[in-house]
This record gives sequence, structure tokens and C-alpha cells, in this order.
Amino acid sequence: MEITCYRDPEIKREKRTLPASTYNLAIKLLARCETRQLFIPIRSMQYLAIIDTEEFVFVDSQRKCWIDIAWQNFHSHDRVALNQPIEFEAVFYREGQATIMRRLQSEFPLALSLMMTKQAPHHPAKIISFRQKTTADHS
Repeated sequence: MEITCYRDPEIKREKRTLPASTYNLAIKLLARCETRQLFIPIRSMQYLAIIDTEEFVFVDSQRKCWIDIAWQNFHSHDRVALNQPIEFEAVFYREGQATIMRRLQSEFPLALSLMMTKQAPHHPAKIISFRQKTTADHS
């Protein structure tokens, strides 16, 4: 799928944090995606999240290809543990998006989890047994 998105002039930019579980899940799903762009429908809000390695953008179904909010500049390398929250910048391209931002922070992780269940492996994992080396193997 290919979508061209446009941006109005930036209205506001603010530092925020994202729970590690949300960021890690998004990156895990993106790693499975061959095109390096991941489309996550947030049906409860009628929004589409588009994830790539640089940013997460959110597009309202009413405005189709105009970005309302972008999450950029993730500081994932600044954390010392994978369970630490990620600092990022939220960029707003429309006025009055505080309510949308609050909803995104609760609905986006749910949409990611739903996508993960749909992409779960359909076959059970196979365990390969390696025989243990003995001293006789070294001679």
C-alpha cells in the first residue's frame, strides 16, 4: 500500500514520553514489515498510524492524507534498560489536538497489540536438540 501524506505548518512541539512496552511493540512490528512502513488502523478513533524508522504519524480518516500529529525524535538509545520509557517530541499540525493526543496514547497501544495478535506465528516453534559434547568428541 502506498499513501502520500501532507503536513500543514507546525503549530506546536512538545516533549513527551512513551511507555517502553508501546515503543518496543511498534519497533517489533516494524521489524517484521518488509516495506519498512507499517500501517496500524486505530479503528476506535478512525485514525491511521503510519510507522517508519524516523517517526510515527497519525492521520484522521476525515482529512485522509493530512497528518494531524507526528511523534518524532525518539531517544531510545538514551535508555539503559529496555523497560524504560522513551522520550520523544509530539508535533501538532492542527489546533486543539490535546484530546486526540490523550486518546492516541491509550488507543494506539491497543491497536498495536491487536496487530501483533494478527501477525502471530501460525505454526508452533520447533526446538532443535543438539547433543552435548563429550570429552571423546575433542580427541
